[in-house]
Amino acid sequence: MSAYLTKRISYMLIILLAASLLIFSLYALTPGDYISNNIKLSPERKAELREIYGLNKPLLERYGIWMKNAIHGDLGYSLAQQKPVLTLFNEYIWNSFLLAIVSTFLTWLIAVIVGVVSAYKQYSWFDTLMTILIFAAMSLPSFFIGLFLIKILAVDLKWLPPGGMLTTGTNAVGMAYFKEVIHHMTLPVIVMTLLGVGSLSRYFRSSMIDVIKQDYIRTARAKGLKESKVLFRHALRNALLPAITLVGFELPALFGGSIIIEKIFNWPGIGQLYMQSFGLRDYPLLMGFTMLLAILTVIGTLISDVLYQIADPRVRLH
Repeated sequence: MSAYLTKRISYMLIILLAASLLIFSLYALTPGDYISNNIKLSPERKAELREIYGLNKPLLERYGIWMKNAIHGDLGYSLAQQKPVLTLFNEYIWNSFLLAIVSTFLTWLIAVIVGVVSAYKQYSWFDTLMTILIFAAMSLPSFFIGLFLIKILAVDLKWLPPGGMLTTGTNAVGMAYFKEVIHHMTLPVIVMTLLGVGSLSRYFRSSMIDVIKQDYIRTARAKGLKESKVLFRHALRNALLPAITLVGFELPALFGGSIIIEKIFNWPGIGQLYMQSFGLRDYPLLMGFTMLLAILTVIGTLISDVLYQIADPRVRLH
């Protein structure tokens, strides 16, 4: 295992180095930036700022400076927000993490239950109904579902707030603050769960259908075990093995998968900050966020490989 981890970490560093060069080059070669597009600055001030931030240097030299600073924990300075990129990440990323971790937990919980029951009762009315609902949710764009639920639950029924993380002007602290955040995050969590549960539940359904046809499941039933124990202790355990590979994609999705949802519900997360940076062409922040997703992707892939080996000792990592 130690030799495998050493080799994989070496590969990860090479991949991240190549990804960093690609990310930096794409943003650096894109025409225009925050300084050149700012009509409030005079040509002399623009030239001065480009000199200060090294934007007039050759591409490879700029990349070397950026990478050197990134290794020391400095992803640059956001000219639009007038703050270091890491400071902005620390201010916004935990809001996104809160939204994403709750929706991810609910998505996997519901997907496992729906997938197992649909596989066990294949072609039943439950399976048919779930198939119709799942494909209906998957076929609708996220902004439509979000706006529709805002109209029904927030505007018409007034059960939930339409957006934001806190009520404007609130001074809530302690448990009152916690309840207010939960109240405001309910709608975006519902939308994110609806969007994610469809494909995942079909994945579990297909995996469970293959597993429950295996000989050891027939043997377990022949021994007189309860059907619930056969399904959830024997069949589900093996059906979950292929799903472990999805963990590698879940880690970056915690921060990058809710960009549109955060915009719709005005949630103060890293996704909405990312969308604002596009309009302002705040390339240091865009590069930092994209590089963060690349790091999370390779780390998630490594974690999924290790978890797969732990879950199934027959798998050998080389």
